Amino acid sequence: MTRRTIASEITASGTALHAGVNVNMTLSPAPAGHGVVFRRSDQGNAEVRARYDKVVETRLGTVIADGLASVAVVEHLMAAVAGAEIDDLLVTVDGPEPPILDGDARSYAALLDRAGASETPGPRRAIKVLKPVTARQRDASCSLHPADILSFEFEIDFSSKAIGRQSYAFPFSRHGFATEIAPARTFGFLHELEALQRMNLGRGASLTNTIAIDGDRIMNREIMRFPDEFVRHKILDAIGDMGLAGAPLVARFEGVKSGHSLNNALLRALFDDSESYEFVMLS
Repeated sequence: MTRRTIASEITASGTALHAGVNVNMTLSPAPAGHGVVFRRSDQGNAEVRARYDKVVETRLGTVIADGLASVAVVEHLMAAVAGAEIDDLLVTVDGPEPPILDGDARSYAALLDRAGASETPGPRRAIKVLKPVTARQRDASCSLHPADILSFEFEIDFSSKAIGRQSYAFPFSRHGFATEIAPARTFGFLHELEALQRMNLGRGASLTNTIAIDGDRIMNREIMRFPDEFVRHKILDAIGDMGLAGAPLVARFEGVKSGHSLNNALLRALFDDSESYEFVMLS
């Protein structure tokens, strides 16, 4: 059995989505069994493991923390890591978030591709879901169901005519992730962005990395890559959030209007019930 890490170290710099500051990020190979770990070089190299039980905030993205050290908006990078089926990785940043780059997972996936993949001897476990688990809040929900392969189904319904109702089903594969999901950019409503910026947040969002919606109008349609980019990005977020399980899932994920908060609540519900899952070995 083998685990996957990257073959060589690679760096990137860019603006943090909310803090608006420049952040330098280094992705480094890690030994078998290391898992995915974030390191804050600006905070004495304090480390935070990329796990669901380290999530402390989900309002504006998935934030993980350990003690005083935290890393925000990890979901896009974690989606790219899961999409490349990387098991072990060290992510070093000198700021509060990874750089937002292109507002998608493809820009992170390109870094992983350039770094190359390396296989190391070691047991590779997966988490196989044995019975349905659900997290629900009002008309939003997400659930994990027993399945033989990992897949994602998502439905969104916005009052804005720019989005409306969209649904998408995605059976996971590396190639499928790279072509169908990773390119989907994040999106937001103009009035929400203006409110965030008044709170000194969202300062790294721009019309080149975020699909901006004003009422029923898309302000920068020219940067869109898919007609249904919004629901695809929701699947991207879900893949990143499920990547915090600590091992690959073998399950069918179903989401209806779900976000980071419910996604994390779903993993917590899964691991709170020892009869809902089992560990299986992957070849």
